[in-house]
Amino acid sequence: MTFNHEDYQDIYPFAPHYFTHKSGLKQHYVDEGQGEPIVMVHGNPSWSFLYRDMIKTFRGGYRCIAPDHTGCGLSDKPRLDGFGYTLREHVDNLEALIESLQLSQPINLVVHDWGGAIGMGYATRHPEKIKRMTILNTGAFRLPKGCPFPWPIWLFRNTQLGACLNQTFNAFSFIASHTCSLKGMSQKVRHGFRAPYDSPANRIATTRFVQDIPLVPSDPSYVELVHIEENLHKLADRPALICFGRLDFVFTRHFYNEWKRHFPKATARSFHAGHYILEDVGSEVFALMRELLESRS
Repeated sequence: MTFNHEDYQDIYPFAPHYFTHKSGLKQHYVDEGQGEPIVMVHGNPSWSFLYRDMIKTFRGGYRCIAPDHTGCGLSDKPRLDGFGYTLREHVDNLEALIESLQLSQPINLVVHDWGGAIGMGYATRHPEKIKRMTILNTGAFRLPKGCPFPWPIWLFRNTQLGACLNQTFNAFSFIASHTCSLKGMSQKVRHGFRAPYDSPANRIATTRFVQDIPLVPSDPSYVELVHIEENLHKLADRPALICFGRLDFVFTRHFYNEWKRHFPKATARSFHAGHYILEDVGSEVFALMRELLESRS
């Protein structure tokens, strides 16, 4: 089920672009339209495909940029001896990619899932480059108080069985494509989400993202996540939109409320939707985004 652009032209009609990092690894990104930049940062186990409808909605008046993290989507998928797949490395890569684009205007940042920590990692390093933010079912802070860690994620994070299921059967992406949208996806869309992860060698990132979730100080990315969390205040005056699918069993109301605590001036809306909120209520989110983007702030 390898991703072939020609097979998906009707739903993902974007020319590929690539940035080569100093390491030699190539990172794929979508770059459509002109105007104020909207940078869309995906999570796990998705890729820029997640933002296909958002890109088509806004590319007529904005420059829509959607990278695939290293190991994800159409980017290179190195072995562990070539890339560590840690939060800091992903933030470094996003920073290098954005710098290479030499954007002349501040960024409208959109984040989802792991894209929250990665995107906010960039934003807290460069708050002066952020104009507005749209936050979708994600986190950029430690597990909120009172929020249980979901047992299916625990299985994939902490056990050899979980890693084996994902590496052998693409289980994490398969399950997400069947359970993260309340409306359900067409077979073609489900295949589109899963297609880049068509072999064990191409699933390292989807396994490592789960294993890298920082929960305790000894976890490799814990210090980086705390640093991001402690610097979110630098962005508190930016116009922001928080949209959550309230039936997400991972990024629950605890995360929604924590975002509102960090950004009390943000417009916040919850929807009868799942983790893949754009699959369920994309048009509603896009309408709110347009209001945000067209505001004078």
